[in-house]
Amino acid sequence: MTSRADVPALAARAASVGASPVREILALTERPEVISFAGGLPAPELFDAEGIRAAYDRVLAEQPRRVLQYSTTEGDPALRAAVAGRLAARGLPTGPEELVVTAGSQQALTLIATALLEPGDVVLVEDPTYLAALQCFGFAGARVVPVPSDGDGVDPGALAELVVRERPKLLYLVPNFQNPTGRTLPAERRRAVAEVAARHGLWIVEDDPYGELRFSGEPVPWIASLDGAADRTVLLGSFSKVMAPGMRLGWLRAPAALRRACVIAKQAADLHSSTVDQAAAARYLADADLDGHLARVRGAYRERRDALLGGLPEALPQGSAWNRPEGGMFVWVRLPDGQDATALLREAVAHDVAYVPGAPFYAGPPDRGALRMSFTTHTPEEIGVGLKRLAAVFGQR
Repeated sequence: MTSRADVPALAARAASVGASPVREILALTERPEVISFAGGLPAPELFDAEGIRAAYDRVLAEQPRRVLQYSTTEGDPALRAAVAGRLAARGLPTGPEELVVTAGSQQALTLIATALLEPGDVVLVEDPTYLAALQCFGFAGARVVPVPSDGDGVDPGALAELVVRERPKLLYLVPNFQNPTGRTLPAERRRAVAEVAARHGLWIVEDDPYGELRFSGEPVPWIASLDGAADRTVLLGSFSKVMAPGMRLGWLRAPAALRRACVIAKQAADLHSSTVDQAAAARYLADADLDGHLARVRGAYRERRDALLGGLPEALPQGSAWNRPEGGMFVWVRLPDGQDATALLREAVAHDVAYVPGAPFYAGPPDRGALRMSFTTHTPEEIGVGLKRLAAVFGQR
């Protein structure tokens, strides 16, 4: 009998980067009776399914040979032109040639990491920050360093000190309605970030999947639009929160040299994003009223946010605190000292309600009392029921 040798081990990066705790929590909450504040998911009943189906029908009827074929890595020209037009209308002049279409903004982040990061390079992040970004930078072998942050985002003074001490390659930010905290980086801090990047020479990755989901307050300029930052800022966007996440379409806007490197990285990863999905998205943007659809979505999300905020005082223990985001999908909660949101989650699921503990979102020491609550996927009435269940978990009723 021939002896069998062991197969080679997995790459060190595969062993060192853990699975997403959020995805594991979502698996626990698949029972239909669970009211989940855990997932950062758009409300499925608000999808414009009829308009999207019409777009697919039209491109398949009119151009089947083109939309079912391979296409260019950079992306569908009509879709890139439509995205460029929407960016320009929102105050960021952009040409279609400045954009690359990706499989959601998550792939865009991976392409940036591939093109920019060597093992051991330092990446600065907000604390807490988007969990999948931590995974992405971990796979790239980067050393992730948290920037001290408060209710308005990164502290510019602390950022400047860290840049001098750590010599980072890039700074990753979600400036609008951040995941997980829902906070928005004010205009004066954005200018300070741009000045630090210009003075010390680092890239900024500005991830903006939620920017079109503003319910109140005034829009804040992109960092990419600020003097001193335009030549070193990569802006990421997504259709997942405004059209449909199942289409897996996003985009990146980057300076020319980095954009070319991202195109090569994408060629190696998947050749190009789905031709038919890109064509349908472009057709939808041409034929449908995305702004009207977004107005309806924002109205529904505002009601759901208000229902959640209105019920938190009676649902959470005395001494809890939370913010009031002006848009997006998330409210950030901090339980009183001594409460552990991770330890309490299993009891919450036993009461058919769920949230996401805040600890996994930290690059530095976690706040065990923090948790993220999404308000988008349940009606105000369902949110009220979920909060009553949560109150039972915390002994409020």
